[in-house]
Amino acid sequence: MAQTTEPAGTAGRVSGFRSAELGWPRLERIPHPPRRLPLLGDVLGVHPRTPVQDSVAMAARLGPIFRRRAFGKEFVFVWGAGLTADLADESRFAKHVGVGVANLRPVAGDGLFTAYNHEPNWQLAHDVLAPGFSREAMGGYHPLMLDVARQLLAHWDEGERAGTAVDVPGDMTKLTLETIARTGFGHDFGSFERDRPHPFVTAMVGTLAFAQRRNTVPVALAPLLLRGAERRNAADTALLNSTVDEVVAARARDGGGQGDLLDRMLEVAHPATGERLSAENIRRQVITFLVAGHETTSGALSFALHYLAQHPAVLARAQEEVDRVWGPTGEPGYEQVAKLRYVRRVLDESLRLWPTAPGFAREAREDTVLGGVHPMRRGAWALVLAGALHRDPEAWGEDAEEFDPDRFAPQAVRSRPAHVFKPFGTGARACIGRQFALHEATLVLGLLLRRYDLLPEPGYRLKVAERLTLMPQGLRLRLNRRSAGTGAGA
Repeated sequence: MAQTTEPAGTAGRVSGFRSAELGWPRLERIPHPPRRLPLLGDVLGVHPRTPVQDSVAMAARLGPIFRRRAFGKEFVFVWGAGLTADLADESRFAKHVGVGVANLRPVAGDGLFTAYNHEPNWQLAHDVLAPGFSREAMGGYHPLMLDVARQLLAHWDEGERAGTAVDVPGDMTKLTLETIARTGFGHDFGSFERDRPHPFVTAMVGTLAFAQRRNTVPVALAPLLLRGAERRNAADTALLNSTVDEVVAARARDGGGQGDLLDRMLEVAHPATGERLSAENIRRQVITFLVAGHETTSGALSFALHYLAQHPAVLARAQEEVDRVWGPTGEPGYEQVAKLRYVRRVLDESLRLWPTAPGFAREAREDTVLGGVHPMRRGAWALVLAGALHRDPEAWGEDAEEFDPDRFAPQAVRSRPAHVFKPFGTGARACIGRQFALHEATLVLGLLLRRYDLLPEPGYRLKVAERLTLMPQGLRLRLNRRSAGTGAGA
């Protein structure tokens, strides 16, 4: 776990949106799309619901650094391997809270994901909570992960017996919400007992979609165009807050967390300063973990299941590994999960093609020059477009658009440049829960592969929904119970 002795730089003291003209003195060196329109900027050929996918398509045409203009504001995107490695240098660059993430601050405030670098609660919360993702802590979460997985398997068994297709994104969302809620906060949302998503999920999706929409509406027109959406977002935010307040109040009343994340938030002081998290910051951290701790993992699982169903040879190889490594054991132990190396490659390759957190922004700590070509003033920022970085043919080959888990075989990984695979961000402020997410996802894939053959719906073509995170849209799979499959809950 990366540690810092102070917040990740002072560049973040300049908060709020800063158009690229303010930070890039030689902006003319950076290409932009042709047919730029007065006032509107680079809007031709783009859709407000798919800004990430549109930007990835632009990246392939414009090169490893490019810019887009929208409603009088200039944005710089980076995806080339060399430039990304430069931006990953923690001595020169820090996390930038970009516009999409900043739009979540009314909900998450100075939580770990949305805090500005200069806000002290980031370092305080990071140091208090990092031990909650240690190897020992992860081993303690494993039985609870298995318990939630049993609910998923029982639900999918019903679908298999009925011969009906299962709703993959919907069920993965139920699974990952229950997993982070139970392991981190001792709370059961009862997701698998509901026909519709829990209201927390509906409110969460609403806030993410609203934050995404705010990116595509001019500030001057937002009060007019988003009046109704603002009211809905306020109601969604209130529901998120009240739900979390109930979870925290129940813990304070009943206890019983056994050292989970909520216990750490409520009871553990900073080891050096003795400082504790405030009640308001605890609320923001719980919201951050409940949202970020399940939204991206559910997307990663959904994409992986899609690709497994679409590639029978990969599916068979992954199933063979699970059968061989786990053997006849009813439920795998914690140590057995990491032994599914090919299953993990499937997950990594899915995250390569569709990083569910599709980008991260970096800002200059001091005046510097990016890649020896592009001068940047202190506080200037760029968005690293992970979906394009992960398709860079110079790093991944001319077949970079194809699904191939063997890209993550050890020799292939060693042969690639550093910093070309970034599904969890980079540096001191990379995702604190990445090992939690990877263990959970590998465990669940192993259990599903051992139990079922996965069959795609005829004619389904992948369509990706964007709500700050990425998720397959309308993905349903049919299941056949494997005769050799046992799995948890058999």
